[in-house]
Amino acid sequence: MNRTILSSALLSIASFLSTGHAASSADTYPTKPIRFIVPFAPGGGTDVTARTIAQKLSEALGKPVVVDNRGGAGGVIGAEMVAKAVPDGYTLLLGSPGPLTINPALQSKMPYDTLRDFAPVSLATISPFVLTVHPGVAASSVKELIALAKAKPGALLYGSGGNGSVSHLSTEQFKSLAGIDLTHVPYKGSAQSLVDVLSGRLQIMFDNQPVVLPHVRSGKLRGLAVGTRTRSAVMPELPTMVEAGVPGYESSTAFGVLAPAKTPRPIVNRLSREIAQSLKSAPEVKDSLASRGFEPVGSTPEEYAAHIRDELKRVAEVVKRANIRLE
Repeated sequence: MNRTILSSALLSIASFLSTGHAASSADTYPTKPIRFIVPFAPGGGTDVTARTIAQKLSEALGKPVVVDNRGGAGGVIGAEMVAKAVPDGYTLLLGSPGPLTINPALQSKMPYDTLRDFAPVSLATISPFVLTVHPGVAASSVKELIALAKAKPGALLYGSGGNGSVSHLSTEQFKSLAGIDLTHVPYKGSAQSLVDVLSGRLQIMFDNQPVVLPHVRSGKLRGLAVGTRTRSAVMPELPTMVEAGVPGYESSTAFGVLAPAKTPRPIVNRLSREIAQSLKSAPEVKDSLASRGFEPVGSTPEEYAAHIRDELKRVAEVVKRANIRLE
């Protein structure tokens, strides 16, 4: 047997054994608890979403799914742990824009590559960023707000959770597409920004639907539009930014489940099916998330991968256009 034939035979055998092992491991998976890393502190939106998913996933798989909060560096620390974990399906990440798409656009050196080092499993929830104003602002629509901003360039103040935060990027995208000038007032967190918008010290704020929902409902804030491509199921009365006259606008917070790259595809597929089924079919899960302003999705790995690629491109364009830099 010549070397070429021998090499081809060995490669075929290796491929067969590898495929057979992956199928076997998927058939018996899981055999032990699964670690579900949340790259932020307990109590926030990522934590609530992760614990909701973990409970149903544990029931479906018959093994504990343990939430492990590993905050720090804007979510990068926890994400890095998953990127470098053994790709066997026993370490998962609840991903969000910060560590997956925003930090890569703002930092030249990252300890992982979002597209290379993770295997997307399922897009779990999506919630729009909502354009809100203090009730004292003389604008009841996006068009009226744009007209007001153009009449008083730089006079309207908007708050954010800090340079490079989603709220900052959301408003800079609005400024760019609408051709207006607003003055940025960065805070160390969105909670502080919210306080000053509610008090009237600031006029405008883009923030996540779960954050602004109770204040819009109570009349303490006026909601003008949502940043998703379609209207929100939670706030259907608000138009999208595109419907409101800002073509090309999109801003949302998407939470999704990821595994380390090279996790066996049969395991990724099983996790994706179980997560999607619980998000789409379990009334208690849908109701729990919706009551907090999160819209359950559930997707295939391919759909979530496409979402991440689109978001990486969009965020990079906003950062470049607005010349946003971390201080």
